[in-house]
Amino acid sequence: MANGTALFLPYDQGLEHGPRDFFTNPAASDPRYIAKLAVEGGFNGIAIQIRLAEKFYWDFAGEVPLILKLNGKTEIPPDASALSPLNASVEDAVRLGADAVGYTLYVGTPVQERDFAQFQAVRRDAERWGMPLIVWAYPRGSAIAAKGGKNSFYAVDYAARTASELGADMVKVNFPNPLKRTGVPAPYEGEYSAQDAINAVVRSANRSMLLVSGGERAGDEAMLEKARQSMEAGATGLIFGRNVWQREHVESLRFVTRLRETLAKYPV
Repeated sequence: MANGTALFLPYDQGLEHGPRDFFTNPAASDPRYIAKLAVEGGFNGIAIQIRLAEKFYWDFAGEVPLILKLNGKTEIPPDASALSPLNASVEDAVRLGADAVGYTLYVGTPVQERDFAQFQAVRRDAERWGMPLIVWAYPRGSAIAAKGGKNSFYAVDYAARTASELGADMVKVNFPNPLKRTGVPAPYEGEYSAQDAINAVVRSANRSMLLVSGGERAGDEAMLEKARQSMEAGATGLIFGRNVWQREHVESLRFVTRLRETLAKYPV
């Protein structure tokens, strides 16, 4: 956007969730449909996995920026010891003309030592190639489940801070739920509004820019309010996938227009 905000379209759900996400709108199973939607909607970038980028992105190169997602996993194994393995490299991103790379970092998983080491190798490559690094900062693991859950204010706030301290240029988080307080540390047991929570998460990201995810498909007004609160808190922008492409084409573009109208009110 001209005012410094950003709107991204993620399309890594086919790997992360399987084809079930496309049942609502079967056209969305075609990567060409998604890339065309990103162009028509004026998105600042589309996030996709390596083989989809190699097979489909060239038809739209120069029309919408590419964020190459470097890692990913299926949802079939449980998340108790979640780890997202690499399936592409920063060098691949350079070869494909990508504008940024994306990495999923699971904060709190029992195998986070391996995750952190894998991430640091990516970070060094991104710095060497001058490639911006966007981190999908996702709390996961049995310990997280016992401390409010993956979308609790505590977990999301911690994930944002962790990604920032480890070297993310931009952090992607889910919107925090301050009502999920079972087992959380004492400072998070208080009564916080949704606005209080997202304000704190933006602060925790420090000088890393922050994107708020749309998550699962929800009603228009609920999603627009989430967008408004995120931008009011000082987020850089939004990264909405299923809430965009799990709709009929015209409805998708109409919803994107409303998102862009929200972003226009909050210049960075």
